[in-house]
Amino acid sequence: MGFCVILALIIILLGWWLFVRGKQAELEKLEGQETELRTEFENKQGRASNLEPLKQQLAQMEQQLQQMLRQLPSKTEMPDLIVDISQTALATGIQNELFQPAGETKKEFYAEKPIALRMVGTYHQFGAFVSGVASLPRVVIMTMHDISLQPKDVKTNPNARIGPNSPLELAGTVKTYRYLDEDETAAPAAAAPAPAATPAKGGV
Repeated sequence: MGFCVILALIIILLGWWLFVRGKQAELEKLEGQETELRTEFENKQGRASNLEPLKQQLAQMEQQLQQMLRQLPSKTEMPDLIVDISQTALATGIQNELFQPAGETKKEFYAEKPIALRMVGTYHQFGAFVSGVASLPRVVIMTMHDISLQPKDVKTNPNARIGPNSPLELAGTVKTYRYLDEDETAAPAAAAPAPAATPAKGGV
């Protein structure tokens, strides 16, 4: 009886050593994977629950963007706007020594038009010019590139300083922007070449 008990214990220990021990390590590994998958599932579930509000927020942002773009001048309004900018400078007493619009560059949903300019006026006149442009009926966005502002007579008088009433020369390039009409945004898509047809396999 004692021998049989000892033999049974040995068999149980060998069975646990050979079969159960390896499965236990695998079980711990699977439990770790279960925890990782559960965490990933909870994260994705949280994102999915927020997906609809994010879509609504994106739609609102796109609508606001379109409204802002519509406040920019259109293609037909652009020539008059350039004239208004030039006339605004003259109305404030600024001398337009150079005011030369260049060709447009079309972007994804807007077009930019650079204007090379060289103006002469006082500090207060330039301030009045900026204020006048801001009060135009259409939203006018002007960005400055390679702009220099210096006393008019700096070439003849290197010690000249910028003062409230001293003549200043503003030179460089500004860019103004307009929105693209629907036909302009649809044109690139229509002009895109169609994908080449895949030849059918097999012979006649």
